[in-house]
Amino acid sequence: MGIYFEVIHKDIAGRVGKLKVGDKTIRTPALLPVVNPHLQIIPPAEMKKMGVEGIITNAYIFSKSEEFRHQALERGLHDVLDFDGLIMTDSGSFQMSVYGSVDITNEQTLSFQRDIGSDIWVPLDIPTHPDTPREDVIAQMEITMDRMREAKEIFGPDAPLSGPVQGAVFEDLRETAGRTVSEMGFAYCPVGAVVPLMEAYRYRELVDVIIAAKKGLNPGACVHLFGAGHPSMFALAVALGCDVFDSAAYALYAKEGRYITPSGTLKLDEMSELPCACPVCRSHTADELRKSPDRQKLLAYHNLAVTMAEISRVRAAVQEGTLWELVDERCRAHPRLLDGYRRLLERSGELEHLDRATKRRFFYRGAESCDRTEVRKYHEMIPRVKLSDVSLIDAGGPVPSRFAEVIGFKPPFGPVPYELAETFPVGPCEIPSWDETMVSCGIKGLAALLAANPDTNVTISTTEEWAPLFRAAFPDCEVIT
Repeated sequence: MGIYFEVIHKDIAGRVGKLKVGDKTIRTPALLPVVNPHLQIIPPAEMKKMGVEGIITNAYIFSKSEEFRHQALERGLHDVLDFDGLIMTDSGSFQMSVYGSVDITNEQTLSFQRDIGSDIWVPLDIPTHPDTPREDVIAQMEITMDRMREAKEIFGPDAPLSGPVQGAVFEDLRETAGRTVSEMGFAYCPVGAVVPLMEAYRYRELVDVIIAAKKGLNPGACVHLFGAGHPSMFALAVALGCDVFDSAAYALYAKEGRYITPSGTLKLDEMSELPCACPVCRSHTADELRKSPDRQKLLAYHNLAVTMAEISRVRAAVQEGTLWELVDERCRAHPRLLDGYRRLLERSGELEHLDRATKRRFFYRGAESCDRTEVRKYHEMIPRVKLSDVSLIDAGGPVPSRFAEVIGFKPPFGPVPYELAETFPVGPCEIPSWDETMVSCGIKGLAALLAANPDTNVTISTTEEWAPLFRAAFPDCEVIT
């Protein structure tokens, strides 16, 4: 049957694509809501009406269920759950992470997943906790790798198998795991055991873990971030190259009376308004929702609707080339998310080669924008420009007529030759009033251009406010105001 992944649009390391498994195709980025057969607060058929194209359920729960085991084997998973979209099954690894062990073997769980008609199967990998000592991580990784090799040997190269990437917080181990999984021929690769990082808001480490895994993985692999389901972090994870998410948060949060928004979670008992356009929120006041006998179910519908809407919003941002702006907006919702965003920017040079060449726009949203991939690429490109013997850099000051060549200056990019003025990124770049950070960043670009043109006699024209910065950076140039 095989698993195939086609990339259609790119932005940063994010991709909009199509994941095809057998006769099932879903758009990515995608969310697979978790469905527990015993607790179907939203039936999968209803999820389909909400735009859900794929779900994930637990094969171990089915295998141990007196109510559902025989039905699944007799009728098939899709019929039992009344869902004709893509269904992925977990192996029992989640229960292993919670309880320490499960009474099923790798071959048994994979055979069961095959027999109930699952579309994507997961081997019985060991989800290693982020704080596990390195020697234990290595030992558990070896077991996981052996089980993936066993899966390939028993079920063949065309079986719809996923290849989990483990390695805790050790970047070299995650990279090695990713490379090994790709060498084994896995096209669908979940990055596992990251839920504890997200629960503890350790987003800096999450960024490092994903980048490390992606370094090892085949660039064409579809990457599933296991257990990531809050909409506030989708944009960040997609920018890092994740394609699929799964979550039970829509139901778990509803049980706790928590109301999901794109930027965080609120307690329904403390809300005076319902700031959402979903059918639940438009047909109830906050007080009516609190008092409703169907409160948990209605909250779950809202939570899933908001989550699915964010997936659509992220897909649109990738297609429009505005993912950086969405990441910036979402990650300002929480200080630790902002920390993760800044870590992404610190490592944006490693993603630069994956980013698209042209985009719809560049909006400057603060100091963080100076580290975006577009700025880095521009600074690397600008030394290729050749200046005439005498040039004026117009940084907001007077422009004497004696200069035949006038080069504009637009922070955070820096020098803007006339030929590039209408091209991306400097053309569709919107910036507020200059600040010291953006000007200093632009000066880096100017320094790169001047270093590549050492014989040019350069004069810089600017305002009194910015003259000290230019004089300090270019003591050998004339600065006029």
